Amino acid sequence: MPQAQARTRRMMGIIADGGVKVVLAAAYLIAAAPLGHLLGVPIWLMIASGITLLMCGGTEIRYVRSRPPHTYLRLMVAYDTGWVVATLVGALMAWQGSSAGGEVWIGYQAVASLAFTALLTLAAPVQTAQDTRAQDSV
Repeated sequence: MPQAQARTRRMMGIIADGGVKVVLAAAYLIAAAPLGHLLGVPIWLMIASGITLLMCGGTEIRYVRSRPPHTYLRLMVAYDTGWVVATLVGALMAWQGSSAGGEVWIGYQAVASLAFTALLTLAAPVQTAQDTRAQDSV
């Protein structure tokens, strides 16, 4: 596969990941009360999670051309791994009769999305050939 096609596919994947976060955020914000009730989560936590997910997804899409794909990959793997663990812990808690399972799951998304956004924003931008030549001449 030519390098340009591979880069386009990676960018599409990153945009799709950010888009999923934006759609999930919209659902959390629009249906905060019924979803919060269903999951046993306070409305404020649903709203906080929706806001941080929206920021995270928007940041992913915004920086798609200016951050290296390997930075995205590491952040997405870490986020998704934590999400799976939080999902399993929350489900186990609910299965055991605890009412805190939903809070673990939604709370993780709020905190992890905030961390993802901060780390991606602070990440070094993609270095272009022009940047490399300018550094070499110094």
